[in-house]
Amino acid sequence: MGAIDKALIHAYEEHIRLELALSENSIKAYLHDIKLFMDFKSLNHPGLSLDNIDRTLLTHFVEELSKLGFTATSQSRILSGLRSFYRFLEEDELITGNPTQLIEMPQIGRKLPEVLTYEEIVRMLHHIDLSDFHGHRNKCMIELLYACGLRVSELVNMRINQVYDKDEFIRVNGKGNKERLIPVGKNTLKNLKMYLTNVRVLYNSRNDFLFVNRFGGQLSRQSLHKMVRELAEKAGIQKSISPHTFRHSFATHLLEGGADLRAVQQMLGHSSISTTEVYTHINREYLRETIISFHPRSRN
Repeated sequence: MGAIDKALIHAYEEHIRLELALSENSIKAYLHDIKLFMDFKSLNHPGLSLDNIDRTLLTHFVEELSKLGFTATSQSRILSGLRSFYRFLEEDELITGNPTQLIEMPQIGRKLPEVLTYEEIVRMLHHIDLSDFHGHRNKCMIELLYACGLRVSELVNMRINQVYDKDEFIRVNGKGNKERLIPVGKNTLKNLKMYLTNVRVLYNSRNDFLFVNRFGGQLSRQSLHKMVRELAEKAGIQKSISPHTFRHSFATHLLEGGADLRAVQQMLGHSSISTTEVYTHINREYLRETIISFHPRSRN
């Protein structure tokens, strides 16, 4: 097989869009990774094609990424994109071997996500201005983020008909358009029903998004980020947080309370249990700090 042409790229794009059901952001990233690889100077060598690219060349490519300042995380992501592309070529019998299987992923130091304490979350809720209906909307969004461990995209894209108040569940469209059901606590559900009955109607919106902006349109991710940052500042919280921090806090607090790891995985919508296991590391760190703070033999 010769060099990559536009038809092959288009076929791969259709594959990851329709068969793998990747998100638009993931699709763009994967296509960008292929272009980055094909722009690698060594690939311009006469007679070189995808069929005879070997481990040595791929190793040089990774070394070049490192020289250009790509972090280990970025290098790993790019290699994952290349592996996906080569699997596609292999399945369609366009190549006879997959050299990406011979390359080890760069070692990535696991960075534990920032987590809020329950007291900090309560403090943020108490600092929401409820003098107008926007404040009631904001409170409901914060509660739902924390109560259900939602991603930002899941919250801003949620529709009214995804709330099943009688069954005390919400239906979420997660990554890859995979649906999952998440139980909602009674207090959060009570506030959600109040919002839908008394607040949502005040926006005079013609769409069916659960949360809308002041003009009745779909709420943006940027608006949600700004609201959370401003609220954290009002509450005197020094941590660097975002709407996603409530998802981390949701998982961590469940595990601290003794929840089953598999149950947390299901509620978060993680395809791999290893992704959820990062919160067990946070839990261990929490226990370590507790011992240092309160055990008599650990205090000075």
